[in-house]
Amino acid sequence: MEFGSVSAAHGSVESGTMAGVGKCILVTGPPGVGKTTLIMRICENLKLSNPNIMLQGFFSQEIRQGGERVGFEVVTLDGRRARLASSTISNPESRQWPAVGKYKVDIASFESLVLPELKIREDTGLFIVDEVGKMELFSSYFFPAILNILQSNIPLLATVPIPKFGKDIPAVVRLKNHPGATILTLDKSNRDAMKDRIYPQLAGMLLKP
Repeated sequence: MEFGSVSAAHGSVESGTMAGVGKCILVTGPPGVGKTTLIMRICENLKLSNPNIMLQGFFSQEIRQGGERVGFEVVTLDGRRARLASSTISNPESRQWPAVGKYKVDIASFESLVLPELKIREDTGLFIVDEVGKMELFSSYFFPAILNILQSNIPLLATVPIPKFGKDIPAVVRLKNHPGATILTLDKSNRDAMKDRIYPQLAGMLLKP
């Protein structure tokens, strides 16, 4: 999907029109293209322009040792961290964890940090979710929490992986097909301009009741 394109059912990116509840922007793109960096930059700008806004959610980041990626962690917007997956941990408990490639997914660690961040509060202004991916979806509570956000009137900015071998994750398909969802594809040619497209759209959402 080209930059700025969305399906007809989702309306126009240019207009910023969202369909009722479930105001949602989904950023997709290949691994390493800069989805997390983009979301972090948008968050920083929103905090500067709306210092009183309550942002909730998390980022996913690589864990590296000696230049080699050995896992992933989730980081809340106020800097708290928890393990998401590891290729180096080996104990009786981790042998029961689900795996994605060489990485064992620590569901309990992920849930302990992320699930409280996805609870809707009276003063929540925007949810950030990076990402709705295969590892995160091993949690049976994670996607229901996302759906609960979509049923509210609180905007959601999330990243989702591109289809692998042409096959999308069912939960991601459900998100993309949700009324009010806008899907944007990030690539190396548009990543610098994408922030300037998403930021005003989100700012407009935050101004609406």
